[in-house]
Amino acid sequence: MQQTHTLQTPSWGQELRATLGLAVPLAATNLLQMLIHAVDVVFIARLGDQPLAASSLAIAIFGLTVWAMTGLIGACAPLIAAERGRKLHSVREVRRTVRMGMWAAVGFGLVGMAVCFSGEALLLASGQDPQIAAMAGDFLAVLSWAMIPMVLAGVFRIFVAALGKPGYATTITLLALGTNVLGNWTLVFGNLGLPALDLMGSALSSVITALAMLIAYVVVIRRDRSLRRYRIFGRWWRPEWTRLKQIMVIGTPIALTVMAEAGLFSGAALLMGRIGETELAAHTLALNLAALAFQIPFGTAQAATIRVGYHHGAGDRIAAGRAGWVAIGIGTGFMTTTALAMVVMPTLLLTIYIDPALPANAALVAFALQYLTLAAIFQLADGVQAVAAGALRGLQDTRVPMWIAIFSYWVPGFGCAIGLGFYTALEGTGVWIGLATGLFFAAAGLLWRWARRDALGLTRYEAAA
Repeated sequence: MQQTHTLQTPSWGQELRATLGLAVPLAATNLLQMLIHAVDVVFIARLGDQPLAASSLAIAIFGLTVWAMTGLIGACAPLIAAERGRKLHSVREVRRTVRMGMWAAVGFGLVGMAVCFSGEALLLASGQDPQIAAMAGDFLAVLSWAMIPMVLAGVFRIFVAALGKPGYATTITLLALGTNVLGNWTLVFGNLGLPALDLMGSALSSVITALAMLIAYVVVIRRDRSLRRYRIFGRWWRPEWTRLKQIMVIGTPIALTVMAEAGLFSGAALLMGRIGETELAAHTLALNLAALAFQIPFGTAQAATIRVGYHHGAGDRIAAGRAGWVAIGIGTGFMTTTALAMVVMPTLLLTIYIDPALPANAALVAFALQYLTLAAIFQLADGVQAVAAGALRGLQDTRVPMWIAIFSYWVPGFGCAIGLGFYTALEGTGVWIGLATGLFFAAAGLLWRWARRDALGLTRYEAAA
């Protein structure tokens, strides 16, 4: 790798500050994004059980598709970071990456829309109630129009974050949260003189929110002097096939990894549903708490990709390693804190969703407390595997980590979940042990690969210089 400018290797303290400067706003953005989706659930829940069930199924399809697309365009982060590390003012190369990221967002967004338009057929094939499937299909037909704007906004979010301005992403997502609250309030129930569209109103609100986010990013990029100079919208129709291929080569394994992990947790929900309704409800509560906590290491993983990628592009092996270990330390430290909270005050955490003191909730709380204990155990593994994967992506290493993750999730992970959940007396607890097992295997494999990055030839700066 040819280094075109000299950079001083940051100290551990400098790297910690730089990583936190990225990780904090990115994690805040992730949490706000979760709140945007939570708003939909809050409003739809007031419409009744059937609309809520239909929307849940629809969002499961839409969410998995969007996550896969977001993983694909996530390849832009290490590419942009590496170009800036190689040459700080690498305007042309960064523009090529963003432009082809936009192409990928639109092209694969159209594929995702086609999946959504087939939502009713997919749900019927999975054995869902025809009436619920029909409602979900109608919901998806509207919601699908949010896909391309959401994935495009994801490209621009990576762009502003990789250029050291992640605060824009936090601000825009906060504004999107307000837009979605207002949209649901007016369109679902017909306030401010608008017609009450019920379930379709929530879907339409999501489309408006996605478009608002996209427009906000365009405005910010055009108005900010340091971002405008990259002219990412100039000649957007011009193809850069080599760069598009790079995005596909790096991004496809990320997308498949995302789908594998999402599939593991979706599969676990199906297993819990077969064990019992109360167990499934308790599983959902515990998993939502774990998902909230996960947004911090997820944001740290995104920061790790950018920081490691930057030093990787600069050809600084020591700095790249330091960036990765700092990020892993941040992720592990935070997940240790949340794990302790789940052990020390699990009942208090459950009050976010339910009243644990109600006699009617006694069985639900009992199961949820069991699952939260196991959630506390796998918090550390979840944080380590997420941030280690992010650090490896900074080295543009995604194919082997994909196989490590898929094997871990589906062989020891899902295998243990089925074996312990259905062939022992552990039942739901056994399913959670399976989840923890999969995450621990993934954490061990990815951490080993990160620790052995030099021996494995992932950093070849001296040979390429």
